Amino acid sequence: MNASARLSLNSLRAHKRRFAGTFMAVLLGVAFLAGTLVMGDTLRASFDSLFAGATSGTDAVVRSADAITTPGEAQGTRQPVPAALADDLADAPGVAAAVPDIQGAGQLVGANGKPIGGQGPPTLAGNWIADPELNPYRLAEGRAPQKTGEVVVNRGAADKGGLKIGDTTTLRTPDPVRVTVVGLATFGGEDGMAQVTFTGMTRADAEKYLTAKPGEAASVQVRAEPGVSQRQLVDDLRPELPRGVEAITGQASAQENTDMISGQFLTLFTTFLLVFSGIALLVATFSIHNTFAIVVAQRTRENALLRALGAARRQVTSMTLIEAGAVAVVASAAGLAGGIGIAAGLQALFPAIGFPFPDGALVISTLSMLLPLAVGILVCLGSALVPALKAGRTAPLAALRETSVDDSGASRARAVTGIALGVIALATALVGVLATPSLTLAAVGAVLALASFVVLGPVASTSAVRVLGSPLARLRGVTGALARRNALRSPKRTAATASALMIGVAVVSLFTVFGASLKATMNQTVDRSFAGDVAVSAPSFGAGGSGLSPKLAPALAQVPEVDTAVGLGKGVAKVDGAGRALTVTDPVALARSFDLGSVQGSLDHLGTHGIAITRDEADRQHLAVGDTARVTFTDGTTTPFTVRAVYGQSELAGDYVITRQAWAPHRVQDSDTLVSVTFKDGVSTADGKAAVEKVAQRYGNPDVQTRDAYAQSSAGGIDMMLTLVYALLALAVLIALLGIANTLTLAVHERTRELGLLRAVGQTRSQLRAMVRWESVLVAAFGTAGGIVLGGFLGWVLVKASDAASDSAFAFALPPVQLVVVALVGLAAGALAGLRPARRAARLDVLRAIATE
Repeated sequence: MNASARLSLNSLRAHKRRFAGTFMAVLLGVAFLAGTLVMGDTLRASFDSLFAGATSGTDAVVRSADAITTPGEAQGTRQPVPAALADDLADAPGVAAAVPDIQGAGQLVGANGKPIGGQGPPTLAGNWIADPELNPYRLAEGRAPQKTGEVVVNRGAADKGGLKIGDTTTLRTPDPVRVTVVGLATFGGEDGMAQVTFTGMTRADAEKYLTAKPGEAASVQVRAEPGVSQRQLVDDLRPELPRGVEAITGQASAQENTDMISGQFLTLFTTFLLVFSGIALLVATFSIHNTFAIVVAQRTRENALLRALGAARRQVTSMTLIEAGAVAVVASAAGLAGGIGIAAGLQALFPAIGFPFPDGALVISTLSMLLPLAVGILVCLGSALVPALKAGRTAPLAALRETSVDDSGASRARAVTGIALGVIALATALVGVLATPSLTLAAVGAVLALASFVVLGPVASTSAVRVLGSPLARLRGVTGALARRNALRSPKRTAATASALMIGVAVVSLFTVFGASLKATMNQTVDRSFAGDVAVSAPSFGAGGSGLSPKLAPALAQVPEVDTAVGLGKGVAKVDGAGRALTVTDPVALARSFDLGSVQGSLDHLGTHGIAITRDEADRQHLAVGDTARVTFTDGTTTPFTVRAVYGQSELAGDYVITRQAWAPHRVQDSDTLVSVTFKDGVSTADGKAAVEKVAQRYGNPDVQTRDAYAQSSAGGIDMMLTLVYALLALAVLIALLGIANTLTLAVHERTRELGLLRAVGQTRSQLRAMVRWESVLVAAFGTAGGIVLGGFLGWVLVKASDAASDSAFAFALPPVQLVVVALVGLAAGALAGLRPARRAARLDVLRAIATE
């Protein structure tokens, strides 16, 4: 071991506390990153095993060859195949068994009267397949359904809804069906496929409630005879298939199901977590850099003596980097262990919060270990590089200085550079959101704005701390004045310490502003587009839920208190070759209940071959009133539709509208997503709502809400998203607080003699503790204020960029109450970070402190 390495390691052993904050910052960042990667690998492997095991008996799947995929939808909609095809294929060469698989949406109602699931994952219903090799579900308790009204439910859904064998409940298909639970099932040995719910019915019930007409199935599951491979079976089946029908191997079908989860949900989920890992590591970078910058400043005389004794610049620089590397390796290695612990904790936690984590050992790949280790080491070494180079430039004459306290201010070049970056950031963001709408330009402007804030930190810190500390000097007297002076002593240090917290608060503020804007947008959409008095809805997001019965709106229209009731159904079709979502409704009632803006043409006579389109979509497709569009439905039928109306707004009405008469011949499982109800003149909201609820009870008891309640519930997922974001950002804020605490601890070390003198002239221990705590609060206040300003600006950029990139109009909203709470939390966090350094300062021995050099 060379001399530089020995000196570095000796210094580390002698001053372990100096690097405690750096150690924890690296450890936490690496642990979060490693835990995310291990959890992602484990989930993918678990679902691969789950689907492979559950569908191991299915050798081929026969289905429609074409699928219609609409924008924003990854999995397309396929037309049904004849259920009788299963009987024909059963006699084909190499086939041991073939059964129709009927699937649709079906949402169970729990014992408490509330629907089970529906918040994202699908709620499925289908026929119970008697062949155990072809059925991915296995009976765990009870028996299979044998007569109408009997069902088998996956055990996870039954447990969640408080249902047991023998219970009678309602299944929304979406028409309510009374069913009796006669069996509980598992999927691949688990209580269910993640949070997906499944209800197995008799084939007759499945055809009656889940298909447009009897004799249709989603697909046909085929099992091969012994000795026949899946590929050979598929090749043998192809000559037997009608036109427009295809056969794929069971392995390919299982891979599609796996990709549907791994390729979409898991990729999105792990990417989401990786973004927050990146934020945590970015915050850690500032904390680590600040620690080494202070340590180098405190070692000015020591490094100068080494230079005077003949040490080269390279040797002094390498000493600092060796220390950083040692801390990085040890902390990153500990972070890997912590990441495995995080993944194991999540594996145990997920089932408790309703997301069954498939059983199985953690999958710890080489990449999931090496990548976090490398990132941790690079982040630590990169953060320490500039302080190390500065240490190497220490002049030998610096050994004659009496103090090593860093009291440097901000240079003019820094001010000019920061202002220039700020101007460029503002110009780029404005061009990206106003002049030439571009998410890329908006993102570049946001990154430049962050860089501008970091560069301008030391420039702004002096003025900001003076302003923020003015009340403190008046309220806390000499103690407050000293705390403000200490915070002003080194603008660079104050800014660097506050920058870590600023980034965390900025991201919190960004999501807070964006969430408030989404809520304001939803309120604006309802106020502008929804003209009804109450809305009947089945709240859900994602693929869950079963929708509303199409019979509900006509039934409500017969209620004496109701003037108009219109349901909005949904369908998919290709319009001139492009997959599009259709709104299926009564266009005349739609115009009375929703504000469609200016309408060209007429909505009165769409009939069975007329279509209405939004103005934006008409321009995009180069269509006008009177033009003909070719509409291809999922059943393969292509029909010319005449554009009879072009309307302005589409937030709730959708981009394409056809009548129920036009949709009826092509529908599969019909449902409404929303029913708007307008009361007659003189009917109070309370009386009208009560009358609507009475009818709605007969159709699965969906929610009946006023306009305001409907707007709030539509935005309900935003609060859940913000809660998750805040929980993830807590790690970044924790790392920032460790940075503040570490900086103050190091500052107490270099001010030992000064603190001893203050105690000698009469400052009490409590006053000394208060001084250090208030200094921490001032640093946190500066970082919090900068973070709120930056986060507010970035939130505005994100909202405006989303507005420019979307057909919907986004509303920008600043939530004052939430931002005040963020500010108070930031100040409280600053006070918390100052507790340990304050206690350490108060415990200093006065005489030893005065004698310290």
